[in-house]
Amino acid sequence: MVIFGIDPGYATVGWGCIRYERGRFILLDYGTVLTPADMKFSNRLSLIHEELTALIIRYNPDIVAVEKLYFKNNQKTVIDVAQARGVILLAAEQCKLPLYEYTPLQVKSAVTGYGKAEKPQVMEMTRRLLRLREVPRPDDAADAIALAICHAQSCGSPLKRRLAEM
Repeated sequence: MVIFGIDPGYATVGWGCIRYERGRFILLDYGTVLTPADMKFSNRLSLIHEELTALIIRYNPDIVAVEKLYFKNNQKTVIDVAQARGVILLAAEQCKLPLYEYTPLQVKSAVTGYGKAEKPQVMEMTRRLLRLREVPRPDDAADAIALAICHAQSCGSPLKRRLAEM
């Protein structure tokens, strides 16, 4: 199964593509979609949609895993990220791919076994699960890879697949 993970944003969108087979993770590729701060916001959204659509077509995944939006403090930022997330979901839908969404707690639990793990712990476990020499950089791409791993961990068995669909 090829899984394409996406960490939403509007300045930086992280993405990571893994293959999961026979209980092993194989990193296919990862990176970011960057949009210039001085670009009109609607153009930034268009750029995100275009680039992610092209990446999805290139890697031809079976599934897309996206982080659910969570809100901390800044309402302006959360609204902009929500809009960017909308075009990300649209890209997956237009490519006719199943889409799964995971909270940060679910990602941490799936990757480290502990829902309150700190970011460095998640990144180190991502490195170990993929048998890499170094943690993937930048952080947005590493987060996207962790989302893909989360999906594989959540949907590896028929029971896990049923739970993920709830």
